[in-house]
Amino acid sequence: MPESLPQDAAAEAIAELRSKTTLAEILEVATRFEESARDFYRDLAPKVSKRIRDLVEELAVEEQRHYDLFRELIQRPDLEAQFAGELQRTAADSRFSDCIHLPELGDQPDDQAVLQYAMGREHAAMLHYGELAETTPEGPIRELFQFLAAEETEHKLQLERTYYELVHRGGGV
Repeated sequence: MPESLPQDAAAEAIAELRSKTTLAEILEVATRFEESARDFYRDLAPKVSKRIRDLVEELAVEEQRHYDLFRELIQRPDLEAQFAGELQRTAADSRFSDCIHLPELGDQPDDQAVLQYAMGREHAAMLHYGELAETTPEGPIRELFQFLAAEETEHKLQLERTYYELVHRGGGV
């Protein structure tokens, strides 16, 4: 039995290392997420029906603003020391990272499919930023995560309202 103890300890150490990441890595993934969200909505806007086009265009603008906020934060020299700090990966981390990869919705995407994907994407961001806001040390980085969690929550609510109106109120999709 004692022979397996070092192997168990090594496995625990590896699991612990994999469960942590630096704030710089988190910010890099979040920046890529916002960039892919912006591109997704921007590229989708001319393809969707007029019923959801304004919402999709608005979301593209919002995601660009989030991207810009991350870029500005990353370039702040007064925060460089914090970027090396380690944090626990959030429970939503892998789902959030997966959202960087976009689905192929075709040239005439179905409104319902677009809204369902977008709701899932905004939900993943909302959870991820909310967890980061709870675990990041006090300061501007935490404040950004709190702000973004609230923004992504609002995006998700907008999408849900639109989905409900189109699908459940006879608007059809």
